[in-house]
Amino acid sequence: MAHAYTPGLKVTEYAVIRRQRRLPIPGRVLVERGQRVGPDAVVAEASLPGNPNTVNAAAALGADPSDLPHLMVKKVGDPVRKGEVIARYRALFGLVSSKCTSPVDGAVESVSEVTGQVIVREPPIPVQVRAYLEGAVAEVIPREGVVVESQGAFIQGIFGVGGETYGEIQVVVANPEEVLEASAILPAHRGKVLVGGSLVTGAALRRAVEVGARGVVAGGIIDRDLIGFLGHDIGVAITGHEDIPITVIVTEGFGQMTMAHRTFELLQSLGGRMASINGATQIRAGVMRPEIVVPVSRRPSAAARPAAGSTSAGDAASGGRASAGDAASSGLTSAGQAGSGGVSQGLVPGTRIRIIREPYFGRLAHVTELPPELQVIETEAKVRILHARLDSGELVTVPRANVEIIED
Repeated sequence: MAHAYTPGLKVTEYAVIRRQRRLPIPGRVLVERGQRVGPDAVVAEASLPGNPNTVNAAAALGADPSDLPHLMVKKVGDPVRKGEVIARYRALFGLVSSKCTSPVDGAVESVSEVTGQVIVREPPIPVQVRAYLEGAVAEVIPREGVVVESQGAFIQGIFGVGGETYGEIQVVVANPEEVLEASAILPAHRGKVLVGGSLVTGAALRRAVEVGARGVVAGGIIDRDLIGFLGHDIGVAITGHEDIPITVIVTEGFGQMTMAHRTFELLQSLGGRMASINGATQIRAGVMRPEIVVPVSRRPSAAARPAAGSTSAGDAASGGRASAGDAASSGLTSAGQAGSGGVSQGLVPGTRIRIIREPYFGRLAHVTELPPELQVIETEAKVRILHARLDSGELVTVPRANVEIIED
């Protein structure tokens, strides 16, 4: 029986998270399997070749290209400084002379007696890959990188900007409905990951940058505030590479949207702990979500877990699980899935979902019915649909492709 693929959004107090840390080119791995690492630890490094600079030396000297090798002051492989003479020409007992200098710091890579050109290559560009997560090296990929494994709370947002960073979680609002305003952000929040409620304002983002905060997490954000903060429109490809000093993650969507209570309560319970966050999001396919990872040394006991975020047998029966493929794409190991409640069941009546298309974008709901027949929607396409009850109590009908599962 065919079924629609439904992406999941994971919010759990305990999972096993693995992240591959890989160099863009072969290099050196600096850690060993089993070694403990912090988020800022350099686990692998390599050197990218420097930029080549072509110098028309023969023309600069007024000499024939075939004579250039005999006029070189610097030989192939010699280091040179910017402005240093690399070739010189003298004639008529020194009455006629000319010289050619290097345009950059680097080394002489080649001298051509055919073209009369000298190539000076700039110094290698070092590339380092950091662990990002606090955890242990689970796997070493020779000359390429490692896989870092961590255990702890794992929360996925719906959209983010900014890259990988880390900092102590600080909840700065009293409840998930409260707006994070600039006045709530203090100099003491330097280096922190700030958690707001239903909205973070543009002024609050600028204030967070001003005090040196590492990141901001909130339920929603006004799109024009985000565009103003970024200085350009929001792209449709992969985010996370923006040139901004903090990482921003929204958990619910655009506009003022109350943060899901279970997400807020979990973040509250993690206040004061160090978190690794990444705003990278792949918007169209939905296969990459911004994330918050908070390492914990052991699985919380059932009594210690937030009630709204628990993964009881009742939750499992309700079917709040993502597909196996989605769990794999999230980087969670099989142990992580087992630890968070069991095998994926996909969409079933009772599954907690978020609607990701208009007119109900960002609304939370529970599935009430899954009609098996294809139905014609407004676009005249035949699709599989579901009936759901919004948190407001309203019953709605939406295509199954327009929802994502909120995982326990």
